This record gives sequence, structure tokens and C-alpha cells, in this order.
Amino acid sequence: MKRERYQLSVAVFVVLRRDDEICLIRRANTGWMDGFYSLPAGGLEYGETLLCAAAREANEETGVIIRPEHLKSGHSMHVKTDDRSWMGNFFLCSEWREEPYVAEPDKHSELRWVNISALPDNTVPYVKQALNAILAGEIYSEYGW
Repeated sequence: MKRERYQLSVAVFVVLRRDDEICLIRRANTGWMDGFYSLPAGGLEYGETLLCAAAREANEETGVIIRPEHLKSGHSMHVKTDDRSWMGNFFLCSEWREEPYVAEPDKHSELRWVNISALPDNTVPYVKQALNAILAGEIYSEYGW
């Protein structure tokens, strides 16, 4: 009997960091967790590396230009939401070009800088867990299991 391997989708998240502040964007008009803050994020596309996907997503959502080599792995999370599981890869970045702004106003209503240790109550729960884990030096966690 041949075993079929489970296929996971992969998401990338970018933590743009200036000193103790990080860049959050507020979700809007998406139908999922609208009004909650998250990080620039998105899915891995075919033929892309994780670093290239993270740089692309940050650019699409905030207008910043990141060289992939300026992204550092901060945390990995195995997430279960809505009866499916996926892997989230959180990358830290403190060097980019251009000032971040809401580059997708159809999906985000606000961009703000917040202290990484004082996240808004309405931060997407698994994003909050990942950011707290990054502060604690934890490289892996699970959410929703």
C-alpha cells in the first residue's frame, strides 16, 4: 500500500521592525478577521522561495522593497484553522527601501507602528502568538490544535 503524503499550504509573514516597533496592517473588506491587525503576509506561489515570497508580499501590501537576503527567519508555526492546517513562516526585517504605506486599500484600512510588546487586543490571534514567541526566542509553535 502506497502512503500518500499530506500536502500543506505555506504562508509567509514579514515583521518590519524599527527598534522596538513593528509595522501592522489592519484587515478590511476581506470577509475574514476584518478590523484585526496582522503583518504583511500571503501565500507561497509556485516556483518561489520563502524569502522571495516574503519580499513580494511585503511589497504588495506595504510598498517596501526588501532584498531577500535581508530577511531572517524568526519563527515557524503549524496552524490549524477552519479544519485545515498550514505552515506559517515569520521573517524579521530591519532593512528595506521606501516608507511603508497601505498599498492594498481594498484589503487594508490602516498601517501603524506599535511596540512589539504592546500589541493591540485586536491582533490576529496566531500572529500575536508568533510575535510573543519571537520575543521569547522560541523558533516553533503550534496554534489551533
